[in-house]
Amino acid sequence: MNTTLPTLLIIDMQKGMASPAAGPRNNPNAERNIASLLNAWRKAGGTVVFVRHISRSVGSPFWPGQAGVEFQEQLAPLPSEHVVEKNVPDALINTGLERWLRVRGISQLVIVGVSTNNSVEATARTAGNLGFQTQVVADATFAFDKIDYHGTKRTADEVHAMALANLDGEYATVTTTDRLLAEA
Repeated sequence: MNTTLPTLLIIDMQKGMASPAAGPRNNPNAERNIASLLNAWRKAGGTVVFVRHISRSVGSPFWPGQAGVEFQEQLAPLPSEHVVEKNVPDALINTGLERWLRVRGISQLVIVGVSTNNSVEATARTAGNLGFQTQVVADATFAFDKIDYHGTKRTADEVHAMALANLDGEYATVTTTDRLLAEA
C-alpha cells in the first residue's frame, strides 16, 4: 500500500446517478476522469474508499435491491477495497469512515463523485472541519440542475461552481484530474 498518496474517496458513483431520470448535469467526462484517477491509484498501490448511498426512502433508486444502488461497472470496487455505506449525504456521519481512516493514520483525502453540492460538499466540509487535508477534484465531480431558494432555475454548471466556491480555501483545495495525475 502506498501511504504517500492521499486516500481516494469515490462518492456515490452508482447506476442511479447515471440515469437520465436524475436530470440535466454537468461534467460529462467526470466518470472518465474518476476512472483515470482510480486506475492511477490502483497502479501506485494507493488507498481507495468507495462510498455508496443507501436510501431510507422506499421509492428511491438507491433503495436496497434496486439496480440504481449498484456501483457503475467501470467504478466498482475490487474485493480488497473498502466500501462505506451511508444514509445521509455526508460520508463521515454515522458510517465509521472517520475511525477507519484514523486507525490507518490517513490524514489526506482526494474526493471525487456526485453530487458536488450534496454528498461531495457535505463530506468535504466535515473532512476539513475534522482536520483532514482535503482536495476536491472539480472535473471528477458533477452536479444537477437545481432550483434555488428564490425559485430561480440554476444550471448544473452554476450549482457545481457555487459548491466548489463554498469549499475552496476553507474546507478543501479544489484541483483537477490532470494536476493529480501529474503528482501521482
